[in-house]
Amino acid sequence: MEFKGASKPGTHFLLNINFVINPNGLGWLIVLLVMLTLLQRRLHFEIQALFLVITRRADIAMVLFSLIFLPGVILHETSHFLSARLLGVPTGRFSIFPQPLPNGRLRMGYVETATTDVIRDSIIGSAPFFVGCIFILYISLIPLGLGNVWTAFVVGNFNVFSEAFVSMYTRPDFWLWFYLVFVVSSTMMPSSSDRRAWLPLAVLVVLILGFGLIIWPGNFLSEAWINISPKVNVSMYALVLIFGVSVVFHLILLVPLWLLRKIFSRFAGVQVNIKD
Repeated sequence: MEFKGASKPGTHFLLNINFVINPNGLGWLIVLLVMLTLLQRRLHFEIQALFLVITRRADIAMVLFSLIFLPGVILHETSHFLSARLLGVPTGRFSIFPQPLPNGRLRMGYVETATTDVIRDSIIGSAPFFVGCIFILYISLIPLGLGNVWTAFVVGNFNVFSEAFVSMYTRPDFWLWFYLVFVVSSTMMPSSSDRRAWLPLAVLVVLILGFGLIIWPGNFLSEAWINISPKVNVSMYALVLIFGVSVVFHLILLVPLWLLRKIFSRFAGVQVNIKD
């Protein structure tokens, strides 16, 4: 993985869904994914730059930055490791310690795994993303009760929304869950090495679909879609909630960190720029 430069009723959000694939939901999913990617990069820069301005030492700034994201890194690399072992793929060295790379990136951790078929390589590479999504979804719906907050917001019941939000925010452990959601959502996205088997897998899926159309023309896609559309719909709306929560949490942190970095830079007379 690399970086550049409380209540169960809330779960009804995922259950009371009309099983019709809504293109607006897919659109929101794409928008939130793009926003999360951009916010992550900017927030990582602000954190690293703030530590660099305060300490004046790149090595100390790197260590402090890594410590903040350590829980997410552990979950990320452990997901790789366990998925590889469960699939019978040999593993090598395992590290959760940061290492600067020649291209200016920072490798937060890694797990060495043997190269295998595209299906197992894809599962191993995607494991941190799915584990991270499950982790965020559980925290959002159970400890934080964000399902109730979201449902009240969607239906426009702002009295219930404000009550649910205040109940969530005043929890004594709110900031612990906030921190965990933030670090996990910032470290769950697959790196370039994690995605190396995605293109061959996509080609394989296209070939299977093409073969199905040849031997079962006409009804193949329609019947297959009828069977999988409810699961796709639930997954899509779950991802919208996951990415939406992650985007909001990143936005909450971005403004104060940006202000702190500006203030410390002004007093220290040091300017830190983003390196592409």
